[in-house]
Amino acid sequence: MQKDWMLELAAKYEDTRRQYPQDKLIILFDIDGTILDTRYMVLHVLQAFDKEHATHLFQELQVSDIKVHENQVDRLLAEMQIPNQEQKQILDWYNDQRWTPEDILHAHSPFRGVLEVIRWFQLQPKTSVGLNTGRPESLRKDTLRSLNELGKEYKVRFSKALIHMNPSGWEQEVENAKVAGVRYFQAAGYRVFAFVDNEPDNLRAIAQIDPSKEILLLHANTIFESKRTSLPAHTAKGKTYDLTELIPEKALPKHIEFVWHGVNDEVNLRQFLASDINWGEFDVRLDPVGSELILRHDSFAKNPLGSDEEWLTLDRLLERLHKAGKSAKFDLKAGGTVLDKVLERVDRYDFAATRLWFNGNVEKLQDEGFRRLASAHPKAVLQCPVDYLAPLICSAPETAGEMLEMFTTWGINRFSISWETQDMRAF
Repeated sequence: MQKDWMLELAAKYEDTRRQYPQDKLIILFDIDGTILDTRYMVLHVLQAFDKEHATHLFQELQVSDIKVHENQVDRLLAEMQIPNQEQKQILDWYNDQRWTPEDILHAHSPFRGVLEVIRWFQLQPKTSVGLNTGRPESLRKDTLRSLNELGKEYKVRFSKALIHMNPSGWEQEVENAKVAGVRYFQAAGYRVFAFVDNEPDNLRAIAQIDPSKEILLLHANTIFESKRTSLPAHTAKGKTYDLTELIPEKALPKHIEFVWHGVNDEVNLRQFLASDINWGEFDVRLDPVGSELILRHDSFAKNPLGSDEEWLTLDRLLERLHKAGKSAKFDLKAGGTVLDKVLERVDRYDFAATRLWFNGNVEKLQDEGFRRLASAHPKAVLQCPVDYLAPLICSAPETAGEMLEMFTTWGINRFSISWETQDMRAF
């Protein structure tokens, strides 16, 4: 079974860092077909043809319909059964327009996850990310401008010193240019530990100058022109840039705590108790009669009581968590009576303060609820979601800061956000 290419990259990076702790390390990326999904450029230019010529040839075309290399658009036109005479006109337009400054800036889109991976490497000590591209030198300025615009959201920035262009011009001696790129960075004092490219011929060329296999070759298995058989046997292959595979757990900051989400039923409870995760999160609300605390994510108004529904009680859960030495994260669905009963149950089972975590919405618990929790358990984690403040935080951060400061006076010592929040990175 082939190992995930991101896992191989993580292992290679860790091994190289261990062997050469004082060296400047660098990973090299090709651009087109490796960082950038060129299908978006093809679609943009073809639809621009429609707009310019008042035609409707490509208005139904989707990115997923494009399965050819950007240099083989003639095959796409043939598959679409466009007449030969029109094909020539379209191809001439396409070749004239696809590398204009405007198209380079606006028509390109990165593969999902690649900029996060690049950002992670740029954050590592004595580690850089270089670009080794077949694009000609004449596109250096536009290339950097485009990539840095795309990278802005991710805080990724490419410098002119860390990009090697093709000195021979368009589609000329690309393999030699890739070799020259590796040697350029080596001559600049970097130890190249990995090279990512979508073209098998380029990877083969690097393998030929690296007989000791010090450089991990990674094939971005997207759309490519050269034959797959050109790939060196030791090449790692993949198409998904998954940061979670790249970063080992031990590389995470020490303050990160894993929480088992939704311990609301017997199945999840058994799995959680058998795991090495310390924190278990559960949703606390009153049963339909209002007499007992139960564990249920959805309200009965949103998801009515099922005829055969069974639930786990908070008493049963806390008893088993306490016995197992686990820590409890309460997601409180209401204040008032729910809060009264929760505080009584916590006292009954005598959880240590460092094993308690209370989460609730500000509108549910309000200042009184959070102050009661802080007074009863001053060393516990008190958390509230603040993603609803995203528009205010982005537009008027000082005002938002005053609100957050007010929350801390209630005893709240942790804020949470949803990863589905719009404009997450700006937030």
